[in-house]
Amino acid sequence: MKKLITRASSINRALDQIGDKWCLLIIQEVFWGINSFNQMMAATGVSRGVLSNRLKWLQSVDCIQLKPDREGGKRMRYHLTKKSIDLYENALMAIAWERNFFNTPQLDKVSFNHLKCGLEFTPELRCRHCDERVLPFDIDYKPGPGATRDEREMKIRRRSSISVEAVPSKRMLYKNVINIVGDRWTANILALSFHGLTRFDQFHAELPVATNILSSRLKFLVEQDIFEQKEYQQKPRRYEYKLTEKGEVFFPYFLTLLQWGDKWCKAGNGKPMRLIHRNCRKTLHGHVCCSECGGRLKAREVTFAE
Repeated sequence: MKKLITRASSINRALDQIGDKWCLLIIQEVFWGINSFNQMMAATGVSRGVLSNRLKWLQSVDCIQLKPDREGGKRMRYHLTKKSIDLYENALMAIAWERNFFNTPQLDKVSFNHLKCGLEFTPELRCRHCDERVLPFDIDYKPGPGATRDEREMKIRRRSSISVEAVPSKRMLYKNVINIVGDRWTANILALSFHGLTRFDQFHAELPVATNILSSRLKFLVEQDIFEQKEYQQKPRRYEYKLTEKGEVFFPYFLTLLQWGDKWCKAGNGKPMRLIHRNCRKTLHGHVCCSECGGRLKAREVTFAE
């Protein structure tokens, strides 16, 4: 299998495990209690072969478990693991981004309430040390103890021609997020933009993929209003790709994904990167909080209703 050598990154490691639209859709369905093969096939509209491929992959990286639905039972069901349940904060930030920029009928019908304060809330990413909201360019990036190189496999997976928009599930709360980050190269480019990368050659140096793939992903991010394309040289013509407001607001999603990767996708000697929050000069650890009372949001303390 072809391999890539890239800078060690917890985001890359996380995306290599779950950064595929069908993996993300399956995890979202299991969060809602859809845990049999036939239920998932009906909900996603994907072929039996593609679904089987992704379920096997998610089991291999310990994000899904296949076990009896009750003690001594014969019917096998797919269940979340501690690792995938830990994506809860990441899912909340996906929902926040989706609500900010899209009218998604399934999501618009759902209200989220925090049991601790009894109020409907918007999830916010805050610094654990100073309790200030974390903004994308208030962070300094320093090498961590695991700042080495990663050998990454170029996976060849069974593909489906079904678009995210055509998926029949009524439980897709952040389908526009999945449409963007459900391709790992698109997500990799977007993640690198928060480090200040703006030019084709800079992205290509970090992601040594084929130039036509990189060009198509940059074009897609411009079409989605995540990047704004600006000419910086005429002969030959060269462009910079700057984050729009819509792109900048993606940052909390990627920070929670990085923290999940730090915890669950470890390799080598520790975290590849150390983030410093400029507001308090402490090592940044973001947590997702209630907009109304400021308390940290935990799955068992949040209810939702249509």
